[in-house]
Amino acid sequence: MLLRVRGNDLGSVSPSLHTTSPQSESPWAVVLAGGDGTRLQRLTFEISGDGRPKQFCKLMGGESLLRQTCRRISPLFDLDRQLFVVTRSHEVFYRNELAAFHSDSVLEQPCNRGTAVAIGLAVSRILERATNPLVAFFPADHHYANESAFVRAVDAALEYSRRNGNEIVLLAAEPHYPEVEYGWIETSTVVSDVPAGQLLRVTRFWEKPSLPLARTLLQSHCLWNTFVTIGRAATFHAFLCSQVPSMMTSIATALASDRLDTIYRDLPPVDISREVFSLHPEKLLAFRDTDSGWADLGTPKRVLDTLARNDIQPEWVSRLSSWHGDVQPPDHKTSVGAF
Repeated sequence: MLLRVRGNDLGSVSPSLHTTSPQSESPWAVVLAGGDGTRLQRLTFEISGDGRPKQFCKLMGGESLLRQTCRRISPLFDLDRQLFVVTRSHEVFYRNELAAFHSDSVLEQPCNRGTAVAIGLAVSRILERATNPLVAFFPADHHYANESAFVRAVDAALEYSRRNGNEIVLLAAEPHYPEVEYGWIETSTVVSDVPAGQLLRVTRFWEKPSLPLARTLLQSHCLWNTFVTIGRAATFHAFLCSQVPSMMTSIATALASDRLDTIYRDLPPVDISREVFSLHPEKLLAFRDTDSGWADLGTPKRVLDTLARNDIQPEWVSRLSSWHGDVQPPDHKTSVGAF
């Protein structure tokens, strides 16, 4: 079934960008927007005056992070092949954000059960609508300093996955300092050189390392895990079925019986990186993204570091002087990050 679009209010999105490839070969984009953003709640409340999670907040300027994600991926994906995984309790925030899309493009979870459950649900739904298409998963709460470089990297990863359907590709950013709050990816041999970067074998995941270990990982040319993940839908489905079979059985039952609420109530949270990918890194490739300037906006300090580093000054920054939180307004002349 082709999804219908009720209009287009995505600003710079051009309809011509979405008609370049046959529908049977058009890839799907899944935007993961169901997180609760608890670590940023104090800051997002100060900015928005309500309890919205960070993906619905205008952290980096005049658009919410979700809207920025929509605009960022628009050159690569047909509007009717974009799927948004959200959480029901956030409906008041995403209703207007996703008004340009048909309701079938919004996959509403009864509650947040982690990234693996969200990805499993999306892949299962896509395979009901299309025959093993390419699919790319995008967190809705990240920033890219160079969006053109990001598009080139995703496009190159999609092209590789189109020819190599049994592999899953993770976008991995070139690190610049020993970050202890990111996940790191250790790689080995180069599989392919492409104009936008390299594809490498994954050997191990390192989740939120200590500072000494992060320094070692940086010196060893390991990469930051951006969680942007690309591959064939059936490959994702088979991988999840092999690693978390009970979860996938529950999702299949929920979709077949239209009992998502009941099934979700009993599902434990599952993290895709820690509980699925890290157990079999040999099944994954990392695409070395050297130019996009990726940042995960997970903490107030990280938000302020990113603003300072990119000389971005949203209007809410001027109000921070009256906020009795644990961060201060950034100095846009120098970065306050841990370099």
